[in-house]
Amino acid sequence: MPSPSVAPGSPAVPSLQAEAARYALIRRLAPSMRHHLVVNLQPIGMIYEVMERRLRAPTPDLAHVQDSAGKINGFAKAALASSLDVIGWLAPDDTATTTLEEVVRECAALLATSLSFRGYALRNQVSALPGAIRRSGARTLLTATLIHCTDHLPAPADLVITGDAGDSGGQLTIEVRPTEGEHPFSSEPNYRKLAWVDLHALALADGIGVETNGTQAVRLRLPWA
Repeated sequence: MPSPSVAPGSPAVPSLQAEAARYALIRRLAPSMRHHLVVNLQPIGMIYEVMERRLRAPTPDLAHVQDSAGKINGFAKAALASSLDVIGWLAPDDTATTTLEEVVRECAALLATSLSFRGYALRNQVSALPGAIRRSGARTLLTATLIHCTDHLPAPADLVITGDAGDSGGQLTIEVRPTEGEHPFSSEPNYRKLAWVDLHALALADGIGVETNGTQAVRLRLPWA
């Protein structure tokens, strides 16, 4: 990894460079978003088939049918929430705020499965911290950083995320710790790798500080909203 840093409040990066980085990030997130969307839709079909068989019985067990209908309703609501959440990634609300703990939870939920297939385990060590940060910028930079780290540091490894709060903002540190074990199946990314220049562009556009020690850790400095 390179070793430059970007400070919060730096001049805005040229829009084309930032937009190119955003497009590359969305392309890399697409498989995880697809999984995020269908995970609550797949059970609905299976529950419907069971419910249909029960309704064809000579004397349907209405209690079980009602229970199945309730499950379908629950999964449908969860699927709607997932759809709205994915829209938030594609067209973010720049006024929305969140906490350090919540933004790490959201990003880990989106990426944990895909990263595990590539041999990386996410370790979220961020506890509840005071203060609110801008949600869109934090989600963009954290997911981009996680993908960048796995693009340039080999598996198997743990991605350890820690956080702390200061007077002017919160701080997230992503550290890559090599582990022992079998090397995962190597596959090419669905789009190009994310380079340091992409993180640099996204950080400047969102007013977030980003720095690396040049080896296996990246630190994000997120100003309070």
